[in-house]
Amino acid sequence: MTPGWIEVGGARGYLAIPERGSGPGLILFAGPGRSPDFTALAGLYAEEGYVTLAVDDGYAEAAKALAKRREVAGSIGAIGFGAGARTALEAVNAGVVACAAAYGTGGEGAAPAVPRHGRPIMVHLADPDAAAFEALRPRFPAVESFFYRGSAPGFAEPGEAFDKSSFNLAYTRTLEMLRRVLGPRYDLDKIWDRHTELEFAVRAAEETMLTMVPEPYVNHVPTMTGGTGHDETLRFYKHHFIPTSPQDARLVPISRTTGADRIVDEMLFCFTHDNEIDWMLPGVKPTGRKVEIPLVAVVRFRGDKIYSEHIYWDQASVLVQVGLLDPALYPTAGIETARKAFDETEPSNTIMARWKDSEGR
Repeated sequence: MTPGWIEVGGARGYLAIPERGSGPGLILFAGPGRSPDFTALAGLYAEEGYVTLAVDDGYAEAAKALAKRREVAGSIGAIGFGAGARTALEAVNAGVVACAAAYGTGGEGAAPAVPRHGRPIMVHLADPDAAAFEALRPRFPAVESFFYRGSAPGFAEPGEAFDKSSFNLAYTRTLEMLRRVLGPRYDLDKIWDRHTELEFAVRAAEETMLTMVPEPYVNHVPTMTGGTGHDETLRFYKHHFIPTSPQDARLVPISRTTGADRIVDEMLFCFTHDNEIDWMLPGVKPTGRKVEIPLVAVVRFRGDKIYSEHIYWDQASVLVQVGLLDPALYPTAGIETARKAFDETEPSNTIMARWKDSEGR
């Protein structure tokens, strides 16, 4: 079913369905007259696997309408924004199994709406709400509350107050609760491992793209190489990443942290500089030198597909190891950075001349 407007208790609501056709239910309470502004957000949560209904108000009618949908498999959660936050909190008393409320809940007026039956509640608060809600926390210790200092109410929705940094944090925190209570759960580790296998072992650009959302984003931060959107990312993989990655390139795991919607993968990237590497050393002719560098990938997912990659490494260390930067002239290190990242017993402070001055102090 394509996304669209449906009747909800005499009013209208916007329904978005996951690609697989079913999933747990999720209601977005937008506040009076605001549901048209939340269609994109409803689509985003549908990508995460939720049958999502954006409505202005009316928790009883919304919950009833969503529960009747054949696409809903499992329980129903709710998220409220601004004036819809209180409605979302009240919906938990009507059978919704988990709730997140974004601002609009500060002050003593929130107290009657906060459930006492132990269902998971998460509250995201802007600066004006923080002091008031602090007074409520002792009375409702089960409520998870997060404060976004410097942000105004409206930071998590379309409009002038939208704040990307605060929105991203609130989104991930909310998704963690929804995954924990409602599901669905995806094996992000396996998806990421398959993605890197297709990049470095199979070396198939089109197949690599199948592990990603339709419009992904890749950024190798030190060199700003990658792509935004399907066509540019495919072009990058097909002509500049996969064919120019060294044949002996290998990834050696150091650590991996997996969250609700992202992986942080710390590893060593080891290779011989046997060809011009467009994405790491663009324009640099092969030197034949061995290189080992610590590399960190921050990989964000939507549902069971990769949405974005931010890849970080120390470019100065790469330049030292291929002979383009003299470590005697600049405070940087070569292959020692890789050894230290992998083995904590390697010496620290070797390029800090003043380190010896503090001995015994």
